[in-house]
Amino acid sequence: MKLHVLISEFCAGNPTKNIKWKNQPKRKYCSNHFCFVLFFPVVLFFMLLCFNHLFFENIKGFVYFHGKSTGSVTYFPGKLNETEDSCLGRYIYIHDLPERFNEDVIKDCQSITRSTDKYSMCKSLENSGLGPGIEALNASDLWKNSWFSTNQFMLEVIFHNRMKKYDCLTDDSALASAVFVPYYSGLDLRRYLWGFNTSMRDLSGIDLVAWLARKPEWKRNSGMDHFLISGRIARDFRRKSNRKSDWGSNFRLLPESENITMLTIETGYSKNDVAVPYPTYFHPANDFQVHQWQEFLRKQNRPYLFSFAGARRSRQKGSIRAEIIDQCQASNKLCNFMDCSLFNQCDDPLNLMSLFRSSVFCLQPPGDSLTRRSTFDSILSGCIPVFFHPGSAYTQYVWHLPKDHNRYSVFISSKDLRVGKVTINQTLLQVSKDEQLAMREEVIKLIPGIVYGDPRSRLETIDDAFDLAINGILKRIKVLTKN
Repeated sequence: MKLHVLISEFCAGNPTKNIKWKNQPKRKYCSNHFCFVLFFPVVLFFMLLCFNHLFFENIKGFVYFHGKSTGSVTYFPGKLNETEDSCLGRYIYIHDLPERFNEDVIKDCQSITRSTDKYSMCKSLENSGLGPGIEALNASDLWKNSWFSTNQFMLEVIFHNRMKKYDCLTDDSALASAVFVPYYSGLDLRRYLWGFNTSMRDLSGIDLVAWLARKPEWKRNSGMDHFLISGRIARDFRRKSNRKSDWGSNFRLLPESENITMLTIETGYSKNDVAVPYPTYFHPANDFQVHQWQEFLRKQNRPYLFSFAGARRSRQKGSIRAEIIDQCQASNKLCNFMDCSLFNQCDDPLNLMSLFRSSVFCLQPPGDSLTRRSTFDSILSGCIPVFFHPGSAYTQYVWHLPKDHNRYSVFISSKDLRVGKVTINQTLLQVSKDEQLAMREEVIKLIPGIVYGDPRSRLETIDDAFDLAINGILKRIKVLTKN
């Protein structure tokens, strides 16, 4: 009998049917033990052949994911069911954009450098976009390896580098629940904000959506499952006229762009923008560095009731900074003021963090816009933020900050402060010591979720700002594409 027939008979569950053995009469002289020894290897061989035939014939491809705890790649044959595939519903596809939309922007790093920058943006690109490592004679071991002079506009580069190591990337866009567009929108715009007409500022955005619209990934949901990141505020991409004097580009007003979700450091009033934290100076490489920093903050001595780092905004209509600075300076040593108009001292991470770590409360009035990077620097220092406008935090970072803002912050109405109805001293002195301790602990607990881990490493059990943003975007896109 031919081998393939024998295999088929065996796999069908009747391996000896129609098989004529030679010398059948002599089988009675074969001992049971001898027959077992002779027959068992044959049966095992046939079973292996059947397994190979049935298993590998149905393989149609492989999918993979990176395990968060190990970084290893695990391969699964064929189509996985929900209990086996931890990436089901979490796969993300990254568009392979032409380099003019990202890599070319940062290659010409001098073009994105402004005269007011502390140093060239080329240095900000060091360490995967984290910037130069902090080096200072008075820096303790806590500051080594995980603290960097990070420029807030580098968020696009940092986020992109994190996306490249995301646990559930896929090269098959049909598997993807979301599609990431690695367009360096803010850095690209920065090249043309000054001295260029509106056509030049708008060109890249127009070309990008035209490129996307031709892709099959776009046509599936008209771009509703696409998202991107920006290190600028949303308002910078919503210029409503073509006057050269008007600020920003019209990128987010393009019909195609309105279908894309933009993660940005500050939202406006559009439903397709979602705020994520500004990058801080702390980019932990492992869980221990986060826990170590949190414990360090719990033991800090805080001699000042409150502090403020900033400058007056005499040209900014409605600014309450002058009132805040005046009250701080008149507070009889309850307040520590750092004047950011002098010698760029607020650009020094060590100076800034030292100020906030020495204070119970940190004042966070609106800056050039409603939000401030300083908000996240204060949280990172275990300093309870004090807000004067709901749009500075409460209506912004819904994926990263608690809905109950009284747990971690104090609110003082800017209107009441301006007319003298309340004072900062009076308001903050009414917060008891026990309430201060409880609020500070809430602030310290927020730290893991407002920092961006080092893209070159991997956090094991902690969800950082990147992880929370991805969780949020996947839930959002699931709702948007449900129908």
